[in-house]
Amino acid sequence: MSLSLNDVKRIASLSRIAIDDAEAQVVLSKLSGIFGLIEEMQAVDTAGIEPMSHAQEVSLRLRDDVVTEEDRHEEFQKGAPQVEAGLYLVPKVIE
Repeated sequence: MSLSLNDVKRIASLSRIAIDDAEAQVVLSKLSGIFGLIEEMQAVDTAGIEPMSHAQEVSLRLRDDVVTEEDRHEEFQKGAPQVEAGLYLVPKVIE
């Protein structure tokens, strides 16, 4: 994909970015370089390559899923103004 100077100016205008001709030329050269790199990467044959979740072989050390805290539900609800069936009651604010 190739961009023209007018394309860069139009994109800048749509983005509400003030840009003069010199800045537009610099942006055009940078964007052209990025699009060139994308075209190079798309040209690589990736058939038969399995997708990776990480660039390196990384395995996470997992811990046992064990409860480490005691249930303090009732203690927390002692300070609540209204509680019913283990739930906090709050005033109705939307009708």
